[in-house]
Amino acid sequence: MNRIVFGDNLPVLRELPTASVDLIVTDPPFNTGGTRRHTSVRVRQAPDGDRTGFAGRRYSTVRIGSVSFSDLFDDYLGFLEPRLVEMHRVLAPHGTLYLHLDPRESHYCKVLLDAIFGRRCFLNEIVWAYDFGGRSTRRWPPKHDTILVYVRDPARYYFNPDAIDRIPYLAPSLVGPEKAAAGKRPTDTWWHTIVPTSGKERTGYPTQKPLGIVRRMIAASSQPGALVLDPFAGSGTVGAACLALGRRFLLIDENPEALRVMKRRFVDCHAIDWCGWPPSSE
Repeated sequence: MNRIVFGDNLPVLRELPTASVDLIVTDPPFNTGGTRRHTSVRVRQAPDGDRTGFAGRRYSTVRIGSVSFSDLFDDYLGFLEPRLVEMHRVLAPHGTLYLHLDPRESHYCKVLLDAIFGRRCFLNEIVWAYDFGGRSTRRWPPKHDTILVYVRDPARYYFNPDAIDRIPYLAPSLVGPEKAAAGKRPTDTWWHTIVPTSGKERTGYPTQKPLGIVRRMIAASSQPGALVLDPFAGSGTVGAACLALGRRFLLIDENPEALRVMKRRFVDCHAIDWCGWPPSSE
């Protein structure tokens, strides 16, 4: 059965058996130094609206609600280290870790992971590039995240390149019509849009990641029926990808807002064991 646990992930990780997880895909807080917040609004066209859209049309907005969480740690590496040690322990010999970070912390975390896993277990640094959001005029606008990929055993890890979605060639005329039609496998640089503001995929969680990039990791680095762990589950995108790909999942998060979002997201999925949710105060 799939399981979602409400609570601090460290004691949960410590209770898991050694080498019991096939794949870890996780997105810890980025230590931005503030509160991450997402406000949901409903937009409708109105002549006297408060915002201007395409072709000068006016729209009015109504605030529906917001979700948030604190993203400030005095000792970020001290927070992550015991959790990464446990993730290393619970990974099966064929297992892989995808750790999603932003460029401010990724280099520190790579040194930490080198110490925990060993440098020979470093597989990839994936750059996820996107093209939406604010545009700074005082520096190159930051439009990418970093995903560090480590394996438990460099001689035994699972990776299936044929399971990966293909993408268009940038210069299809150089490869011929047959290759151009088939597309190419992604490299370690992924161009993929963020979750669209008005798309069906949107849950309203502040740091929700696109289903497309999470599915790519899970498809490539696990087999059907595998157990996938996300200790910082957030909006539950890893769980949604696992349901679509026929994998089992264990999701953990201590933010009540995250559990509420996941409860709505998986409302039609009855094969989930909810541990510690709802809390006794609700």
